[in-house]
Amino acid sequence: MQTENQTQVTEFLIQGFSDHPNLQVLLFIVFLFIYLVTLTGNLTILILMCIDSRLHKPMYFFLSNLAILDISFTSITLPKMLVISVAKSKAISFQACMAQLYLIMSFTGVELYLLCAMAYDRYVAICNPLRYSVVMNKRVCIVLSASSWIAGFLDIVPHSVSISYSSFCGHNVINHVFCDFQTLLKLSCSDTSNIKLLMVTLNLFLVIGLFLLILTSYVHIISAILKIQSAEGRHKAFSTCSSHLTVVIIYSGAVLFVYMRPLSMETRPEDKLFGVLFNAVIPMLNPIIYSLRNKDVKDALRKVMSGRLRD
Repeated sequence: MQTENQTQVTEFLIQGFSDHPNLQVLLFIVFLFIYLVTLTGNLTILILMCIDSRLHKPMYFFLSNLAILDISFTSITLPKMLVISVAKSKAISFQACMAQLYLIMSFTGVELYLLCAMAYDRYVAICNPLRYSVVMNKRVCIVLSASSWIAGFLDIVPHSVSISYSSFCGHNVINHVFCDFQTLLKLSCSDTSNIKLLMVTLNLFLVIGLFLLILTSYVHIISAILKIQSAEGRHKAFSTCSSHLTVVIIYSGAVLFVYMRPLSMETRPEDKLFGVLFNAVIPMLNPIIYSLRNKDVKDALRKVMSGRLRD
């Protein structure tokens, strides 16, 4: 029961990796490198999509959405992590922490929805190629993309409202690298049992539900690929979805670990490392994976580098 003389927390202290003071300069360099590579890679993807008409296709439209998302994702966490690595003050205001939490969780949902939309795009391309241009027309792509963003931002509202109206009247040290939902629950002096139940229920529905949709798409995709007679045809068909499948496996594994672990567990050093992997490293890897495994993107990049890009 909350007493009257308890003082509501107005700011939090993000601990980060401050228990390793000798590594702070190295961490700053690593985080800065990751941020610059993420920005460069994803901005390059966006520029190529805009200026090369051969990339004006549904798959690359969704990829450009993913690039915008990755830039946004890292921009709400890495700059603060850079400051924490070198500044004496680890403070973040209550409002800023809640905003960061909401955006992190929203962008996580948006990415899952986008990966699901991209799986559907690959399903139509492989399983129904003759009707691909009709089914995946411009209007359908815009609807799928917009729905992913809207659903991602709306799904997480119950979580955000619940935690923001909780009372924080004791410890204000967040033992993580950003405003982590589970860590904040442990700091709350309110009854968080309903929030925990809501979190588990919605996370199961979102993560498991979308993952099953993606898995179903790939069962049909792999089945269709195996029916292709020539080895060259099978290789070409699989290469069109291998990048997406790689990203799905990496991202889904990280989401399951970060958001589906038991709530009673204490924050461990590996949890912080997975937080960095999830919020920083994966957005950096996405454009690299898609660029290295995609012939059209590599060709467009080579032409830009050589100054020979033509419509």
